[in-house]
Amino acid sequence: MLLSDTVTYRARSRPDDVALVFEETVVTYADLRDRLHRLANALADLAAPGDRVAILSENRPEYIDCYYGVPRAGMGLCFINFRLAPREIVRIINDAEPSVLVTEAPYLELVNQIRTELTTVKHVIVAGGGAGPGDIVYEDMVAAASPEPPADEPDPGDLAWLIYTSGTTGMPKGAMLSHRNLLAAVNNSAITWEFEPHETALSPWPLCHVSGYLFPLMHQLGNTVVLMRSYDPEQYLALIEKHRCTQATGAPTMLNMLFQHPKFADFDLSSLKRIGYGAAAMPAEVIRTGMDKLPGVRFITGFGMTELSGNIFYMTPDQHLAALDGDQSVLSSVGQLMTLAMARVVDDAMNDVPVGAVGELVVQGDQVLTGYWRRPDANEEAFFGGWFHSGDLAKWDADGNLYIVDRKKDMIITGGENVYSREVEEVLYTHPAVAEAAVIGLPDPMWGEKIVAVIQPRVGMTVDPDEIIELCRSQMASYKKPKHVVFVEELPRNAAGKILKRELRDQVKTDV
Repeated sequence: MLLSDTVTYRARSRPDDVALVFEETVVTYADLRDRLHRLANALADLAAPGDRVAILSENRPEYIDCYYGVPRAGMGLCFINFRLAPREIVRIINDAEPSVLVTEAPYLELVNQIRTELTTVKHVIVAGGGAGPGDIVYEDMVAAASPEPPADEPDPGDLAWLIYTSGTTGMPKGAMLSHRNLLAAVNNSAITWEFEPHETALSPWPLCHVSGYLFPLMHQLGNTVVLMRSYDPEQYLALIEKHRCTQATGAPTMLNMLFQHPKFADFDLSSLKRIGYGAAAMPAEVIRTGMDKLPGVRFITGFGMTELSGNIFYMTPDQHLAALDGDQSVLSSVGQLMTLAMARVVDDAMNDVPVGAVGELVVQGDQVLTGYWRRPDANEEAFFGGWFHSGDLAKWDADGNLYIVDRKKDMIITGGENVYSREVEEVLYTHPAVAEAAVIGLPDPMWGEKIVAVIQPRVGMTVDPDEIIELCRSQMASYKKPKHVVFVEELPRNAAGKILKRELRDQVKTDV
């Protein structure tokens, strides 16, 4: 089975059902099938099977065409994060060596600035108008191609998506995801999560992120997906009301902004049945707020990463409800292992650690990436002992719930003691003036590292640093409290909403 089969199968049985809504554009399953086949056939005249096709664009329907059409042509779709600086974009494109670059008018000026540095790009395709001399007009190219399935089919083990890791701790690496990897992630979620066919889902996720696997998941179920150009909390609420969305998803920071929005109560959200969240740790306080504001909505979480093609852990709506009536600490977990994956928590010698002890999360399964693009050194390290090493420090509880304690590279060692940043962040979020928070370690000549809390206050509110430190002192061991508190207008984030602690360290190191 190929990634595009999630669309073609559905188009065969329900061709007139709506697959995608974007602003005023409505795409049926039959339309999407034809679009992806036209794109695949058109690309066959520009590149060869095995080539890469890069895409630099914000969310738009043509991006979804590329999700399916590029792999159907036997090529790998290389996602370029539109928020990156020109230097970073050049580095990733030259590492992936695509022969084709798909972009849109708002990014054409940037492309023209760096075009001479892109050593392998032979063709630039522009979607949505604004193509320059020598560029290929996306719409014209696709309209001229056949809607019939390409005669040659790729192998399910071939590269489908090439996604560069977020680079939260260093330079990005290209994660190679095959058709088989992505469909394993889709099937894992489809049989595990609480989904129903033929619903309407709202997606604010940037399509350059692995969370885009939710599209083939929704399309396999025959759902309609309402795609946002970019996340805006008020528009998010308006789209739920307009399209009577039954489910919605978002990163914790998106939902936090949503629940704090002053117009939250102005919109009719009665159609909403469930909200899914993931991509980063969700503070328990934010979950409680959301469940209070939306008492009839069922919350579900998924945990995964780029290298896993999607999610492998989940917490059911019933677990969320039980936690509110009992042990609320379980809300800080990522839930339990999904059906079609294997995971362990191990020490440095690959021995399983006891329940409650901290170790590294390692994973096996069909959805684990085939490897890092042209990085044999990284592959050797990542697959040590035959398991994929996630880089996440985690622990099990007696009920099989997994708790992500920290990124391995973000753990702070101060005075010989291990401090996990998330534990401190959970306390910070209990303060009413704290909108967002991140805890980092910075070098200290006496203690090795000092703990620094970086806080984005709620709009119109202020807080004394000593009050923050005292709050932490009252809730945890004294050595875990921050030695410094820094306030910022906004925390640096990647396209998926993850806080970039590497950038944050550079940003605040002169402030403490």
